[in-house]
Amino acid sequence: MNIFYDENMPFAKEFFGDLGQLHSFVGRELTAVQAKNADVLLVRSITKVNQDLLVNNQHCQFVGTATIGVDHIDQAYLNERDITFTSAPGCNAISVAEYVMSTLVVLAERYLIDLFSLTVGIVGGGNTGTRLSEKLSALGIKHIICDPLLEAKQKCHTTDKRLYASLDDVLACDVISLHVPIIENGDHPTFHLLNEHRLKQLNEKQILINACRGEVIDNQALLAMKKQGHGLKLVLDVWENEPNILHELIEHTEISSAHIAGYSLEGKARGTEMLYQALCQQLKIPVNKQLSDFLPQASITDVKINQPFEQILLNQLVKMVYDVRRDDGIFRQTILSHGFDHIRKTYPARREFSSVKVIMTNQAKSDVPHHLGFLK
Repeated sequence: MNIFYDENMPFAKEFFGDLGQLHSFVGRELTAVQAKNADVLLVRSITKVNQDLLVNNQHCQFVGTATIGVDHIDQAYLNERDITFTSAPGCNAISVAEYVMSTLVVLAERYLIDLFSLTVGIVGGGNTGTRLSEKLSALGIKHIICDPLLEAKQKCHTTDKRLYASLDDVLACDVISLHVPIIENGDHPTFHLLNEHRLKQLNEKQILINACRGEVIDNQALLAMKKQGHGLKLVLDVWENEPNILHELIEHTEISSAHIAGYSLEGKARGTEMLYQALCQQLKIPVNKQLSDFLPQASITDVKINQPFEQILLNQLVKMVYDVRRDDGIFRQTILSHGFDHIRKTYPARREFSSVKVIMTNQAKSDVPHHLGFLK
């Protein structure tokens, strides 16, 4: 069995090595000729899987994407071909939520903002929006969620007890964080959800974070607004037309990065693990490997806290594990010389909060770090 996998999938060799012959490929460069002999095709978001890619392949049995999003997959075509498809919903949701948390502590420090006084509006209440909501709740930060699709489903599924807000209410919050897939049709499209009209509703003091899909914001309208001197604070991890992004927009951002919000080692590897589990089910063989078998020990494993938990301590703790300014610096220094995909391909190791154990002494009297995701 020939297993083709994106070279940026961590631990692919460890998970799939004994299931078949492995062949790695560059995600954005995979061709129909290369994919001709794939029995199993494992991709990430930059590889479009459709008829054009599989036109020469007559025996593919399984396609998996190690990502939350599936807009790069022609599922109807795979269904016609009777090819099993699976994705990895939620695999990097924690990673993206921690990207947002690092962004918030960095901007709070930069502009002397009381983090705990902010209101955060979350657009999208799926896996990522939920993980972010949990972390904000751990800190007691007020937030609301807009998700008309999930709100409609509440009539049928009573397990979701959340109160959903309108998009207008979310767009009035101090911080707006976007976590939706690209939907171009239907009653609630997300393509250019923040168009020129909605962008003009935002005020000078707000923070706008996009860590889902670049096309959710009209980048040209955003650039035009910023060039007119609008004070909106921008954090962009995703961009329209990746990898050929609107470079002129970078100088108007507080933090820029190359679609790596979900690129923690755990987040990427969780996707690999989920595809391994799905393939084992397809092949009717036992699952005998798990992510913990392969994750390396973090460079810092234990931290002891001897004082009450407050914003300065939160700042130190979050940035000790992940300081988003590192990725912003890499992006600004190398985007023109090396390009978008090179930054993604050479992304340095990054861990999640769960890689560090936080010991709270009697003087600390707080369990907040553990609710944030640090080990107890």
